[in-house]
Amino acid sequence: MSALSFSLARVSLSPLLQGGGPARKPPAAAAALAFPAKSFFGAPLAAAASAVLSPAAASPLQQRRSSACAVVAAGKGYKMKTHKASAKRFRVTGTGKIMRRCAGKQHLLGKKNTKRKKRLSKMVQVNKSDYNNVMGALPYLKANKKAG
Repeated sequence: MSALSFSLARVSLSPLLQGGGPARKPPAAAAALAFPAKSFFGAPLAAAASAVLSPAAASPLQQRRSSACAVVAAGKGYKMKTHKASAKRFRVTGTGKIMRRCAGKQHLLGKKNTKRKKRLSKMVQVNKSDYNNVMGALPYLKANKKAG
């Protein structure tokens, strides 16, 4: 379960974005690139982006290094969705066990004796072999896999 995943990728800039000399103004394509005011890490990206995109701000040594590639931070990733039908069928105890209802107590109860109906009305623990299926349907369920 990956709630937080991000990656760093290297992107090579086109010759238009690399710039030529210190007196040259950055092209309109560079101005069209939108950078967020703050990155995921908290450091301002606008200053870093202007240093990479405008050759006037960088020294020739930095310009040679940064002209080949720029570092771009990706987003957090996908948010898992809870399977709502499963969320209504399972409960978690205080110790982290996943509990379920017993099957066979919905209809045709006239032919079943009282002792059997009483036994079927209790909640039972989900089998350990089914934990992966339940956890896949309910990614944010606070269950203890070692609870036994």
